[in-house]
Amino acid sequence: MGQTLARSLTSGGLLLAASLLATSWFATSTSAQTGGEGLSPALSAIKKAHTVRLGYRESSPPFSFLDQSGRPIGYSLELCEAIVEEIGVEVDDPNLRIDYVKVTSDDRIDAVLQNKIDLECGSTTANAERGKRVAFSPLIFVAGTKLMVPKGAGISGVADLKGRTIVVTKGTTNEQAIHAVDKKLSLGLNIVTAPDHEQSFQMVNDGKADAFATDDILLHGLIARHKAQEYFRVVGDYLSYDPYGIMFRKGEPQLSAVVERAFRKLGSNRDLVPLYNKWFTARLPTGERLNVPISLQLEEAFKAMDDSASANN
Repeated sequence: MGQTLARSLTSGGLLLAASLLATSWFATSTSAQTGGEGLSPALSAIKKAHTVRLGYRESSPPFSFLDQSGRPIGYSLELCEAIVEEIGVEVDDPNLRIDYVKVTSDDRIDAVLQNKIDLECGSTTANAERGKRVAFSPLIFVAGTKLMVPKGAGISGVADLKGRTIVVTKGTTNEQAIHAVDKKLSLGLNIVTAPDHEQSFQMVNDGKADAFATDDILLHGLIARHKAQEYFRVVGDYLSYDPYGIMFRKGEPQLSAVVERAFRKLGSNRDLVPLYNKWFTARLPTGERLNVPISLQLEEAFKAMDDSASANN
């Protein structure tokens, strides 16, 4: 990782990750105290419908995307499926159905708030602002905003885009990061938005934008998916720090406890690192390979879950 992001990770970034975990520990304790009083509203609705609704993204590989047959797959979805198994234990229904609901970067939070989905399984940054409205699982990935630009364009960082057009996906933290750096450096950027990452990619591909700004791992995933390594590259310093989590409704301590328990089980079974490698270093079901080894920070977060699970056994 770049020095800018590394510094964030060793200070505020890791503190945020720790706070996400601490929130889950508290939720587990709260649920243990109230578990005998019946199911929470979210879990009660799931039990009644025999269904868990998972929000997925169409173009956020390897977290959440479509395979060749149009089926939602990905790292985040597989984590969500583990949570669904644990929900089945909690509501005493081992045969819960999964309903996959398409969401975008712009409507995903509303989908949670308006009870359209139970879990959002994409590439969503867990930050303090969003934490006021929704809840997040423990840390699942660490990313940061970078730029995708055409090779040979002479662009090595955001300063080279002065007065030029940059596309961001609407409703993302990357959009906020680009507006902030534009103001700070007085770049006079023409900042345009697209509804999802695929459309943002296509704007650069079609010459309608000079760069696309989003999380570095998503840029590498899109380039690999389009087999466009000889045409585009990812450049620049990190412009933001973005820890990812699975998103769900706030104010549901029993559901929070179930999510945490699912992660502890994955940790105790040593499943988290192999699951990461399946989606980030091995060949994807769609054929491409990202070759992105696990970061030290994420590996330490997974180890902390493993150690906690061992301590509770």
